[in-house]
Amino acid sequence: MSQSTDGLVHLALKPDGMGSQGEATAEYDGMRVRVFAGIPGEEVQAEVIRRHRDSIAARVSDVIVPSDERVQPPCPYFGWCTGCQWQHVRYDHQLELKRRAVLVALERGGGVLGPPVAAVVPAPDVLGYRNHARFTVGPQGSLGFVNRDSRRFVRVDRCLLMHPWINQALSLLQDRCAETTQLSIRYGVNTGKWLIQPALKTRVPLASGQKCHEEALLGRVFRVSASSFFQVNTLQAEGVAQLVRDRLSLSGTELVVDAYAGVGTFAVLLAPFADRVIAIEDSASAVQDAEVNIRGLANVELARARTEEMLDKLGRVPDAMVLDPPRAGCHPTALHAVLRRPPQRLVYVSCDPWALARDLQVLLSGPYKLEEVQPIDLFPQTHHIECIATLSLDTRTHRTFQRRQRLVLASESPRRQRIMREMGLVFEVVPSDLDEPSLGSGDPAATARERALHKARVVAATLQEGTVIGADTVVACGDEILGKPGSEQEARDFLRRLCGREHRVITGLALVDAATGQEVTDHRRSRVHMRRYTDPELEAYVGSGDPLDKAGAYAIQDAEFRPVDWMKGCYLNVVGLPPCTLVSLLHRMGIYPAVDPGWIPPGNCPDCHRLSRMARGK
Repeated sequence: MSQSTDGLVHLALKPDGMGSQGEATAEYDGMRVRVFAGIPGEEVQAEVIRRHRDSIAARVSDVIVPSDERVQPPCPYFGWCTGCQWQHVRYDHQLELKRRAVLVALERGGGVLGPPVAAVVPAPDVLGYRNHARFTVGPQGSLGFVNRDSRRFVRVDRCLLMHPWINQALSLLQDRCAETTQLSIRYGVNTGKWLIQPALKTRVPLASGQKCHEEALLGRVFRVSASSFFQVNTLQAEGVAQLVRDRLSLSGTELVVDAYAGVGTFAVLLAPFADRVIAIEDSASAVQDAEVNIRGLANVELARARTEEMLDKLGRVPDAMVLDPPRAGCHPTALHAVLRRPPQRLVYVSCDPWALARDLQVLLSGPYKLEEVQPIDLFPQTHHIECIATLSLDTRTHRTFQRRQRLVLASESPRRQRIMREMGLVFEVVPSDLDEPSLGSGDPAATARERALHKARVVAATLQEGTVIGADTVVACGDEILGKPGSEQEARDFLRRLCGREHRVITGLALVDAATGQEVTDHRRSRVHMRRYTDPELEAYVGSGDPLDKAGAYAIQDAEFRPVDWMKGCYLNVVGLPPCTLVSLLHRMGIYPAVDPGWIPPGNCPDCHRLSRMARGK
């Protein structure tokens, strides 16, 4: 480490990796250093821009031993403006770095072994390709960008990534925008139409305040509002559309769903090659644009809805589907809806490899196989990469997947059945008819899991197909495990031992695939403190007969006896079936049931309430 005459701290570094934001990475004194404008394998001097608790942001100030992949950045703002991360990297190596990033994301983030990632489709234009600029307004109305690390404003008079028309507009608006803090410029490369937002009251040589503009892709004109999403690289967007159409292998007879349809780009461009297209979008401005853009296309239907809500309402299983979600990826319930009614072919368009990897992990747990991931470079000079993943139904896996969707509850418990019905789950009941022996001591969680698994196995052995759900609830009071009382006297004994004390309630769950024998188990634990009920209250409760079919001889939900003082954990776990753990196990088996969006679980279990919010698309 050294300090220069300008007071900046400089580090001698040897970058050995690449970070998630396009920076090289190195280690210094046990700290992770993000090295802007570095390349792995070099030796550099880097000035410290900002220190964080566990990392350092730095910028290359001098290259001691350069990489063979290094080139001279063409932009005078490179390094000061962080909008471009890779202008110093030879373009063919940029493509290789992007392919490696996709491979790493799929393998580490999605658990996809040996993912079929093709070579990146290069951009015809590596500069001047952007049709959309978002400028920050600095002192005296100047336009520029903010450095990601230092947060300093950088005035920019010409951005090499922008289309020449945008740079011409920039020169006309520079130093004239003090009335606002942000300025957005969109330009239709194939139409010559533009949009400048917000409306500028100061006299400027360009009209501003347009609510929308137009761009054309593959000869079709699209209206795009100021708040609607549209690809920033027009030429490569046309390439993406052609790739999507090719990967869907349409013959003209298919029902195609364009999920997360935006302004209707894919729906419109696929319409001539399909029998019917349903576009799903819930953004108000995008829906208004899409309504304009689909005019004249009799086979395109627009549904204003959340994707996760609409997919279950389709009358027919689509033949093909396009998923083009925001950067964060698909809502989990949308993926689950796809798996419940899987189309034959599925194309997923993503601008974030890690979000893609996460969602592919879900899709591949169902009946799909991954044919190919095709990266396409929409964003030269940056670390960003677009991917087109193509999936198709695996016939053998699909049959197994379909048989597994039949749910069978191996329990006569009316409480467990009620919980599953209230969740909206469709299931059958086939009791295991097992005698439940008295319990002593040991690991209560292991005991509950083993008993649940035994019940599920017994029922699974009688079936040809389906997923059998076994459940067993025990009460752990000190070192003793309490199951269901065998008599009124044992119920009295249990209740006296629990009175005024804290104990644990553990429900073991087991799922068994009757066709394949695959098994998964888990358990849920809740802490319960009983109130100090009187002997007459205890006798009246035992006399009602209610305690005899319940672990620990009580029901937390009993409104008259009210046995519980307080509890922590999953309330329904104490009742006898934790929905949060059940659904988690179902997901592990590749089963994604539709939970009733109106289901509101009692109690304060955060996992059950998260499940409920997901069912409502939140």
